[in-house]
Amino acid sequence: MTPTEDAGPPRSATTWALIITSVAGFMIGLDNLIVTTALPAIRKDLGGGLEDLSWTVNAYTLSFAALLMTGSALGDRFGRRRLFGAGLAVFTAASAAAALAPNLATLIAARAAQGAGAAVLLPLTLTLLTVAVPAARRGMAFGVWGGVNGMAIAIGPMIGGAVIDQFSWQWIFWLNVPIGVLLLPLARLRLAESHGQARRLDLVGTALASSGVFGIVLSLVRGENAGWGSAGVLTGFAGGALLLAAFVRWELRNPAPMLPLRLFRSRSFSAINLVGLLNFFGLYGAVFLLTQYLQGVQGYTPLQAGLRMLPWTAMPIAVTPLAGALSDRIGSRTILTLGLAVQAVGMGWYAAVATPQVSYAAQVPALIVSGVGMSLFLAPVANVVMGSVRPEEQGIASGASTSLRNIGGVLGVAVFGAVFSAQGGYGSARQFVDGLIPALWIGAAALGLASLVALALPRGRTGDNATPRAQRHVASSEATADLAAVEP
Repeated sequence: MTPTEDAGPPRSATTWALIITSVAGFMIGLDNLIVTTALPAIRKDLGGGLEDLSWTVNAYTLSFAALLMTGSALGDRFGRRRLFGAGLAVFTAASAAAALAPNLATLIAARAAQGAGAAVLLPLTLTLLTVAVPAARRGMAFGVWGGVNGMAIAIGPMIGGAVIDQFSWQWIFWLNVPIGVLLLPLARLRLAESHGQARRLDLVGTALASSGVFGIVLSLVRGENAGWGSAGVLTGFAGGALLLAAFVRWELRNPAPMLPLRLFRSRSFSAINLVGLLNFFGLYGAVFLLTQYLQGVQGYTPLQAGLRMLPWTAMPIAVTPLAGALSDRIGSRTILTLGLAVQAVGMGWYAAVATPQVSYAAQVPALIVSGVGMSLFLAPVANVVMGSVRPEEQGIASGASTSLRNIGGVLGVAVFGAVFSAQGGYGSARQFVDGLIPALWIGAAALGLASLVALALPRGRTGDNATPRAQRHVASSEATADLAAVEP
């Protein structure tokens, strides 16, 4: 190693890289958190039913999940700084389009474009930061980056509520525009360009996977209104299943697959990804309905609703570091199993106490329990993913896991919405609660199942021991990023 390489980049370059990547990650996380708080205001202004509202969330998440690994590969091939700028430009322009949307169809299209920009932007924040920070200081830098992203989890609902109360829901998207416009020249001037190993783009695999999931989700969303036995719904299910089967066949034959299916030969990798999918299934669906419940049924303003979510959303700040230290002592499997079980209890608790007139004090214990469980899940999950594959496969494994978790979230919103529509509706507070309660019980069951699946993970600290100390900082930060992109 040369003296220059050993010294690493200049301190000013490191500082700028930390600022730019942290702000970009915070913007992405904050944007999605704010949107969930804005759903009642969007419905009041633009109209539409549950099916339409679900796509304001799902369009973003599905686009993000489908393109995440493609975005990372584009950065390696064409330049990470260049693609970071491109992703940032798309995200910023799509935010402006969302703010100007005259109807739900335009808003949904803008949200899909936001997801595409975020899919390119978010993974490159960590890659660019890794290149800019000397190895000796990466732990500190990743900690700062993860902490800034974690702030989006805690204060997102509160900021969103304040903006909507004082201005309008459009301003939750306008907030991104000046930040993006400021970051674009800074990224160009202050970030160093870098490339990774050029990887062949698996565009066919990306199209098959995203189309298959889209077909299934579309049928889930339309099922109640169109009829579960209708030709359109059945065609969507069948077509989606066939496309996913074609995706598996293509990936097995493709020499450069988007998702190397050989990774699933590892029991740990298969189990942790099923656990992550089920966890996000319950989490996404609950957030989608509970933000509307607090405002539409409980009568809170967006800001008041955001503040009342803090016992859940702010819990990772206090609990996750302790849970991470505990997982070092007793193993990741135990912490993951316990965290998922605790989340299941919290969601079931909320379902048990939910009524149109329930006091907020009665909701707090369920929110706290759910937040503790979420924190226990967050602490070791990325380390288990990293430790379940070979070091040279950790990048693709991380991207695959993030995509699968987000697909779980898409399915969660669709299934929760279908159950809500079948059992209740927006007609009255009683109807809303009648739909909310069975949906929450399904989420609790999914989290309980995830807890059982976590028992399939190897005993001990497999993921932790297999992951070098520096990589564990990266893994922890990636888990925070995943959560910041989707949480309430």
